Amino acid sequence: MDHRHRSATQSDVAKEVGVSRTLVSFAFRGAPGVSDETKQAIFEAAKRLGYRPNAVAADLARKHRSAVGLYLMDIRNEVYADILSGVRTALPQDRNRLILSVSRSIDGEDQGALESLIEARVGIIIAATLLDSEERVRELAHIVPLVSVTRPVEGVDSVYSDDAAGARAATEHLIGLGHTRIAHLAGPVYDGHTVRRQSYAKTMRDAGLKPLMLAAEDFTQDAGQRAATELLSMTERPTAIFTHNDQLALGAREAAYAKGLSVPSELSLVGYDNSRTSGLHGIDLTSVDLHATELGQIAGTVALERLSNPEAPVADRRVTPKLVVRSSTAPPARVT
Repeated sequence: MDHRHRSATQSDVAKEVGVSRTLVSFAFRGAPGVSDETKQAIFEAAKRLGYRPNAVAADLARKHRSAVGLYLMDIRNEVYADILSGVRTALPQDRNRLILSVSRSIDGEDQGALESLIEARVGIIIAATLLDSEERVRELAHIVPLVSVTRPVEGVDSVYSDDAAGARAATEHLIGLGHTRIAHLAGPVYDGHTVRRQSYAKTMRDAGLKPLMLAAEDFTQDAGQRAATELLSMTERPTAIFTHNDQLALGAREAAYAKGLSVPSELSLVGYDNSRTSGLHGIDLTSVDLHATELGQIAGTVALERLSNPEAPVADRRVTPKLVVRSSTAPPARVT
């Protein structure tokens, strides 16, 4: 491969040697776990390809990296814009550069976006939201210090909202209105992202009601509309739907209107996130506020603390969500 017209990367070196990019990163950082023979092969390949980790050498000389990387799963979702705003508030503008990387994949499983931050030699990554396995997240945190936002990961600095409490509040709100056929429109199953559905199911069973769950293809409005159409086509359709996020709820709202159902007189809807769109006139979506801006602010503070004290205990910061009741929920219509 001809690398003369672009800068070689750690991924190029890894491919040349036949090892993982993680192992290449370990070798250049002097981390344990790489044999002398493999290190030699990696360094020789790097020289051959023209890969020069000058930024790494400079950081090692300073013994400090000030740049903060921010990974966002989906910039189209207002929650992540709010997290970005919160992070910016926490970081001193004259001291820490903020490097942004957004997933290009609709399901947020874009390793390239994370690796671009690693290649940028950031001192720490604030990641919102990771869909990787816990093992993979810990592996990433071993390469570069990491703050997991919206999802707790054992052994990794985590800033998150109490999803169990939020889902319980949403479900109890609908039960309190008199609904018994309450469906939960969930997203795809990923490690660390099943708490809302589990809390919904437990709350339903505790109330003597039968849970009804359907997973959308992804977390977008279009996926929500398709999945909700399926729910609303049931013989005994639900009279209320609680969704994993506001985007899915907006999709469910479109599905309801397409079927001639009025919200909330014929279908109550509860979302999750309390995005700005949910509060717009004419939408007025009841939603669980996970305090996204606050999560970003806390994550920025935790990141700065980790940069200043790499040996500090792992941070576990949990925020209590709040149910914001609007006009998309009402008692179920009487059956005559």
